[in-house]
Amino acid sequence: MEKKKIPTLSNDELITFIDDEPQEGEPRSQESNPWKIIIADDEKEVHDITRMVLADYLYDGRPLQFYSTYSMQETTDLLSSQSHFAIILLDVVMEEDDSGLKVAKYIRESLKDHFIRIILRTGQPGKAPERSVISEYDINDYKSKTELTAQKLSTAITTSLRSYRDMRIIEKNRKGLEQILLSSPQLFEFKSLKQFATGVLTQLLSILRLDEDSLYIRNSAFAVDHGDGSLIILAATGKFTDFVDRPIHAILPEKILERLKKAVSEKTDIFENDAYIGYFHSKKNSQNLIYMSGINRLNEMDKNLLRIFASNVAIAFDNVSLSRELESTREEIIYTLGEIVDTRSTETANHVLRVSLFTERMARMAGLSKNETGLIRLASPMHDIGKIGVPEAILNKPARLTPEEFEIVKLHSEVGFNVLKNSDSDIMRNAAIIAHQHHERWDGMGYPQKLSANNIHIFGRITAIADVFDALSHKRIYKSAWSREAVVAYFMEEQGKSFDPALTRIFLENPDHFFEINTLHPEPGETTKEPTG
Repeated sequence: MEKKKIPTLSNDELITFIDDEPQEGEPRSQESNPWKIIIADDEKEVHDITRMVLADYLYDGRPLQFYSTYSMQETTDLLSSQSHFAIILLDVVMEEDDSGLKVAKYIRESLKDHFIRIILRTGQPGKAPERSVISEYDINDYKSKTELTAQKLSTAITTSLRSYRDMRIIEKNRKGLEQILLSSPQLFEFKSLKQFATGVLTQLLSILRLDEDSLYIRNSAFAVDHGDGSLIILAATGKFTDFVDRPIHAILPEKILERLKKAVSEKTDIFENDAYIGYFHSKKNSQNLIYMSGINRLNEMDKNLLRIFASNVAIAFDNVSLSRELESTREEIIYTLGEIVDTRSTETANHVLRVSLFTERMARMAGLSKNETGLIRLASPMHDIGKIGVPEAILNKPARLTPEEFEIVKLHSEVGFNVLKNSDSDIMRNAAIIAHQHHERWDGMGYPQKLSANNIHIFGRITAIADVFDALSHKRIYKSAWSREAVVAYFMEEQGKSFDPALTRIFLENPDHFFEINTLHPEPGETTKEPTG
């Protein structure tokens, strides 16, 4: 059957899906997830009677699973090797008169386990007075073996399990809220919708996996983005990993598509059978959904956690969209500023773009961080901004400059620095450094400060190579474009003189990576074939 699409969803919609169908070998019912009970007593008859009395006992649809120990050592070994015991029926006197009390102290102080319910049982009440034991050892119940009838034992187990369950729920939701608080700032940091979608999945799965006894341990999940009339999977985990970038109508069953349409139509959250559809409308006028299946065991607190997280996703989605818009605007302004100078010369239309791409590639190959690589990509287009003060007669002179004219041109480094240096923006501050230092030389013979070697900022050293590479390999009003062989020979000659030897080596060992930029972004009317001769 052909899968229907969702016609009411907007083009910039983000839908997040989680499918937690139990995997092979995973619990599929409450009965297969029992309450773990320790019987710690040195009398075998006590173990047998306890098991017999509670053989058919169920609480909250789950049976009991018993573990028997007969000494303090066996009990502490078991407690240290396994976790999530709900109750321990603990005898006071085993190999020693206070063995049970020592075990209780070990549980609370050494293991720091304040969830397990300790029911102390004794045949010799005088050995451990009830009032002092309960107050000093954090005991939850105290029973004499003579008074512990079948009914009282069942009542004690029920009371303790209810307490244990409620404490676990409170702890789970405390951790869930904590995880939401921790995950929200991370969602706000994502700069692309694909990163954002993956981040949403990661955080949701993290929250749901907090209870390792639940059915959510091995969830599979994926997120989709609605664009250009078809649903495309934007990010994925688990069994959906291979479906990234594929249309969703060929993958999702009709039942899920119908639920999504219902949520969009009613514009509200929906809990339906085993599914949750979280609906929220962003400020960017997009309709956003979170879809989860397998939520039939969630209580009201769990559902509230989902709603809280969904509201944070809505805010973060707006942040991602705004961030993308601001970044796009910022880059447009930066390239426009860089092109202000170059548009005065019709022969260098794509110069700032090529320099930007060259510096980004060089920075990445030189091992700079992702943040540094992004900074130099955005800052390097303004390396020649100071040339706005150079007269056009000099800037476009079709012959070699006189010494006096060259001194005027050299002033552009100081002018550019002074224009940009007072900004609070990281990009502008680094652009000021690049404008100031991209004509410095490794041997100290450059200008305007005559800096040398590593005293030149690495952004200045990289941009120096990029600027000269672009100038040599393209036609200028005063010269023809150099051949690839001539450009490479020049950098071999100037390695360790004009240019940082380590950075120059990267260029010389990987020339194709940099000449490719020329091919992809030629000047108007320029052939993409490299000049020869």
